[in-house]
Amino acid sequence: MKNIVLYDEKEVRDNLLPLTYTRPVSHIRVGINTISEKWQRAFGGDVNISYITPEYLSNKFPTKATRDNLFIASHILPTRQLADLIAELNMGEALCYNDAASGKKSVIAFRCSKDDYRKRNITPSVVVDFCPDQIRFVYDIFLKNGEQLLADFLAITEGRKSQPLSCTNTVVGNPVFDNGSPKIFIEEGASVEGAFLNVTNGPIYIGKDAEVMEGSCIRAPFAACENAHVNMGTKIYGATTLGPYCKVGGELNNVVMTGFSNKAHDGFLGNAVVGEWCNIGAGTSASNLKNDYTEIKLWNYPSTRFLRTGLQFCGLIMGDHTKVGVNCMLNTATVLGVGVNIHGAGFPRAFVPSFSEGSAAGFTDVSLAKFFQIAERVMARRGKTLTDDDRNIFTHIYNQADSYK
Repeated sequence: MKNIVLYDEKEVRDNLLPLTYTRPVSHIRVGINTISEKWQRAFGGDVNISYITPEYLSNKFPTKATRDNLFIASHILPTRQLADLIAELNMGEALCYNDAASGKKSVIAFRCSKDDYRKRNITPSVVVDFCPDQIRFVYDIFLKNGEQLLADFLAITEGRKSQPLSCTNTVVGNPVFDNGSPKIFIEEGASVEGAFLNVTNGPIYIGKDAEVMEGSCIRAPFAACENAHVNMGTKIYGATTLGPYCKVGGELNNVVMTGFSNKAHDGFLGNAVVGEWCNIGAGTSASNLKNDYTEIKLWNYPSTRFLRTGLQFCGLIMGDHTKVGVNCMLNTATVLGVGVNIHGAGFPRAFVPSFSEGSAAGFTDVSLAKFFQIAERVMARRGKTLTDDDRNIFTHIYNQADSYK
């Protein structure tokens, strides 16, 4: 069994805040699976995966290194080709690529002991002639979601048989790929009734015990993971992913929801990334395009300022356990930290630091005790509990310096 350690690079990790406040980079969901799950599959499942991430996350996401490990940069998106190249490394060797941005060789993975990792005692001896796909900024998640969703779909469904699609649904487009495999795959226990499913631009994946209710219109590529729910009359444009136990309604366009989050009612969300245990109230909409069509600037935590993205479309970026009340309005490219609570009229500023509560009229701090009370109630509704490790993680985030505000 191979021992794989997915390590976070600080620069990348900081650029992926607020999502990486509460998880390793490899636990980011893009496509159907998280990056960690993709590596597990790419190596054929016969692997042990652990993490190197900031110390305050290490109890929940520990490192399990041995004398012989494959250390892989956690922001690299896996392929079978990459997995094969990494598996062929000898002890002390590193797999690299020529990074055009920096003009240097960047490491994809290396094989060594834990001590050699700490000392960076490695040789960049294997250089590939391509740049691997990767997630370096939060907007990369929705930008790359379509191609990753297709890759995950093909890998997950290969050689498997879908549950039958109910005759109450209407399918637009050719329901099979050129090789004859289906573009719609329904896992055991899932329900899809009375929906319009357009597979012209890709596949649709419905996970175990997920539900798509009547009147929903879905344009592929789309994935609803285990126990996700699409409410009646929902309009979804690809590439959109609903993580486990997410519930959506209204209109979504190119949205990635990590898991256990709700946008269950009318309102628009587009080109967005939503963390875990979030809720967006009825009638709330988040802009993804500026009125003057100019380039979007997005809050960047390590720079503590808004940076150019080169994008025309970018919507809401939402950290874990953040809530937005009913009929709220959010500006283009709004970034909300962890444990934020927004309510009231008007457009709040485009960046709200973690553990803040308020509206366009102003914000106050949310106490840690109040945050824990709300989190416990929210998680209990899904049969989950806030663990001591979770409490320690949120306490660290709460107590850290304000430099990233």
